[in-house]
Amino acid sequence: MKKIISKWLTILLPILLGVFLVYYTYSKFTPEQLDEIKLQFKNANYLYIYISLFISMISLWSRGYRWKYTLEHLGYKPKTYNNVMAVCIAYFINMTVPRSGEFSRALVLKKYDNIPFDKAFGTIIAERVVDSFFLLSFIVLAFFLEFNVLKTFVLDKISLDKLIITGIIGFILFISFIALYIYSKIKVILLLKEKIKGLVDGVLSILKLKNKWPFIFHSFLIWTCYFLMFYVTIYALPETSTLSFSAVIISFIVGGLAITLTNGGFGAYPFLISEILLIYGVSATSGTAFGWLVWTSQTIMVVLLGSISFLLLPLLNKSSKQ
Repeated sequence: MKKIISKWLTILLPILLGVFLVYYTYSKFTPEQLDEIKLQFKNANYLYIYISLFISMISLWSRGYRWKYTLEHLGYKPKTYNNVMAVCIAYFINMTVPRSGEFSRALVLKKYDNIPFDKAFGTIIAERVVDSFFLLSFIVLAFFLEFNVLKTFVLDKISLDKLIITGIIGFILFISFIALYIYSKIKVILLLKEKIKGLVDGVLSILKLKNKWPFIFHSFLIWTCYFLMFYVTIYALPETSTLSFSAVIISFIVGGLAITLTNGGFGAYPFLISEILLIYGVSATSGTAFGWLVWTSQTIMVVLLGSISFLLLPLLNKSSKQ
């Protein structure tokens, strides 16, 4: 019973949060502002949206193709189209429960290429750690490029006194966790150590790949595509077309975190994009319109490709066995 409740809460809470953010965002707008948002949607230059979607599809293909290198290292040779469609399905399923799509990727290869679930899932975790490194690199770059802007933004939201207190509490908790992690014999901590060691081993195993340089190339390609598919969309609206490179990086990171931590960014993505763009002089209406424009186009593509992959997988694998 507890597992069922926990499962439903995992699905419903992010959705409810998204609904709340949508309501909260639009309750602040006047009817005239809502009409302005609709007009911006109507007059947007969708050529840049189509270019963004094309780049996004390249990233999906590259992620599926990159996967074969870690699987081949383990002695398995999955079909490339199975890898790519498994990735498309994973993105689709991530819109229901955050990160649940990773399980579906492993299950697809278990069903159609007879690759053990734990082996496939292990390679996915290793990939995610590598991807976290790239995301962290963008965050560090943004921190150096826009330190003063970020400092002003944080201090506007949180007073300096509260920020200092939060920092001290966070530091104490961090030191306590490190000490607990090193010296504790608690079963949960020991299990956590084992999991972390497995992640580290998984990442280090990438360095032992026979085709490690193609793997690294595709990792760079994936994240270059992620950034470019966001960057080109700023030209869809006149109000966002003059954003600086550093402003785009900040917005890209905020949008990426919104998608990662929620059900595909529903509600949270447009809200956070609008909030961050306010710092750069983009009005709330334009920022909201831009956020929804990007999120809606990407979501439609994910739903379409995920649905098509669901239909094609059994057909393609059936014909390949004949």
